[in-house]
Amino acid sequence: MKFIIMPIKATTKRAGFTLIELLIVMAILALLAGIIGPSLWNKLGGAKHDVALTQIKNIEVALDSYRLDMGRYPKNLDEMVKNNSGKARWDGPYMKSIPLDPWGKAYEYQLSGDHNGREYTLLSLGADGQEGGEGEDKDIHH
Repeated sequence: MKFIIMPIKATTKRAGFTLIELLIVMAILALLAGIIGPSLWNKLGGAKHDVALTQIKNIEVALDSYRLDMGRYPKNLDEMVKNNSGKARWDGPYMKSIPLDPWGKAYEYQLSGDHNGREYTLLSLGADGQEGGEGEDKDIHH
């Protein structure tokens, strides 16, 4: 009796990933998040700054319209939404509502401010809600 020895062919199929492959992919994702993440957060802060500046410009247009009709700037921003004066010259509402800044705080408005030659001061105090600051905490005005 003769035995023939034949090589056994490996027919095992590979299903899924090895632990090493998963760790490498996770390391690459963590590296990308570390590089790209901070720049995305900076762009978000810049976008909020741009939104606040646009809202301030829109409020200023409404303030100027109010002044043309009434002969003076309003004592507070709510006077542009609702006629509290009872005067017939009021041709509003000059704004449907007064928006909050992108950080959810009210815009600061004061009469008799001497800001850029204007009779009022209008600004957002930024992310921290306090005067001054840098970056996203910086005060925003036109």
